[in-house]
Amino acid sequence: MAAGDRREDPPRTVLEQKLRERNQTHAEFAEAAEDFARTFGEPGTLSERHLKRLVAGRNPDGSPLGRLRPATARLLERMLGLTVDELLSPPDAFRPADTGELELRQMLSASRRVSAEVLALLHEQLTAVRRLDRQLGAITAHEEVATKIRQVMRLRSHSLTPSTRSRLATLLAEFGTLAGWQTLDMGSVADSWQYYERAKAAASESGDAAFEIHSAAEQAFVLIEVDETSAAVELLQVTEKRADRAAGRLLRSWLAAALGEALAANGQRSASLRAFDRAAALLPVGESAVDGPYVVLDPVHLARWRGHALARIGEPEAVDVLSSALTRLDPTFIRAETALRVDLAIAFLTMGEREQGRIHAKRARGLAVEIGSSRQQRRVAQLRASLR
Repeated sequence: MAAGDRREDPPRTVLEQKLRERNQTHAEFAEAAEDFARTFGEPGTLSERHLKRLVAGRNPDGSPLGRLRPATARLLERMLGLTVDELLSPPDAFRPADTGELELRQMLSASRRVSAEVLALLHEQLTAVRRLDRQLGAITAHEEVATKIRQVMRLRSHSLTPSTRSRLATLLAEFGTLAGWQTLDMGSVADSWQYYERAKAAASESGDAAFEIHSAAEQAFVLIEVDETSAAVELLQVTEKRADRAAGRLLRSWLAAALGEALAANGQRSASLRAFDRAAALLPVGESAVDGPYVVLDPVHLARWRGHALARIGEPEAVDVLSSALTRLDPTFIRAETALRVDLAIAFLTMGEREQGRIHAKRARGLAVEIGSSRQQRRVAQLRASLR
């Protein structure tokens, strides 16, 4: 931090303390806030001059600060994971040394203000970060997801209204499964497992069995990643049975496809293909997961998923299935394209077409590096010997 911004005196507010922890000047933080607002569609603004008043906790003439514009308050809360009341409090008041009474009262008060509009806003933020994740990768979006998990956890743990608490639990399960997938893609299997564990615990409080089923099923991909394929198959078979009585066709189709991947990984060719046939039969036309767990599945993604299994078991059909899926894939699904191209490289190599394999492996590696996908970079690296 520049000499003009840093003071040797204790921080006057929690906000000033946060700036020091981030090692940013007022100008740097104001610029970061502008970037954050553009990235996440926040209307709030924060000038360097305004920021200096906020970190001081008072206006230049010593008078108390007025109430912040809601948009500015929300921008700061999203960036730093604390309420505005907390950020503008003196550090000592924010965390009393003895009983923590003030902090408890603040969080109980904040949780009481979780209205239908607040819940809708949190859902909008979840939708926005999902778009960022699929297009830019976890390397860009994971920090935002981790911050939202902390925020929603604090609100849920202090909520005294059962209906609000269950809806926050649903949100927490959805954020948790996204974080689990992100950390799996970044190569952190242990962290991924724990995110899914927490997502399952939150889903159990949601009151909707479909969220419990989905959170549990997602964990199977961690098992596949660490070669516990038999355990993954068993887990997905159990969740698929539960879903027959508790979930709609879209989730049941997704579960059948997930089981198909696990079976392919476990070397069970015929059972895998039957599972994908079942997924295709269950896949509804035009149904979304608005009222249930978020899953991305349509004919294109199902073909991509089936092609992955076909490539894994060495079926020549994989090339046509994957090539067709690639031409129809929404270009914003960058991580999906990366995985698909790795599968195509594998499929072409199986057919002895090394040049085509090299083309897709090279493109996949470039995309994997851009989005920080350690998982796909590792898969490409495993192909190097075959591509020479």
